[in-house]
Amino acid sequence: MSDTLNQLQSGKLLIVNSRRRNGLIIYKRFHAEFAGPGAAVGSFFDLDCEGVLPVGDLLLVDPKEQDDRQKAYLIRRQWIKLTQQLTDNPAPLQRAQMILNQFENYFGAETTAQLPDEAFALLVGVLPHTVYAARHSPSSLDEDKTRN
Repeated sequence: MSDTLNQLQSGKLLIVNSRRRNGLIIYKRFHAEFAGPGAAVGSFFDLDCEGVLPVGDLLLVDPKEQDDRQKAYLIRRQWIKLTQQLTDNPAPLQRAQMILNQFENYFGAETTAQLPDEAFALLVGVLPHTVYAARHSPSSLDEDKTRN
């Protein structure tokens, strides 16, 4: 993991392998970002990263051509936009449930269960105990909806 962190902090551009179900949660000072398959990591995006958490069977590859770099930049933006759509929801418990659902749908329940509450919390701007509540009380989301 420290090798990956050092690579990102060095400014080198890498791409999350698009042929695997893998990704990287990148911890910044006050939030985290997810870079999924095909996304650019490192370069100017992540000079300020403070930690990384691989998701799935992570493999980072070097871009071969300028087109590969441009495509990877666009894919990184798409992953950021997807996460932002989740954070637009004003209800913290719903945001937590939605990010968990996204990861479970893509990576499976087993992989998602291995990821810490703190990582999901930083991705969608909630407290870790909110993620814990979403994980351990699926009916709490329905109750929260009826209150609004």
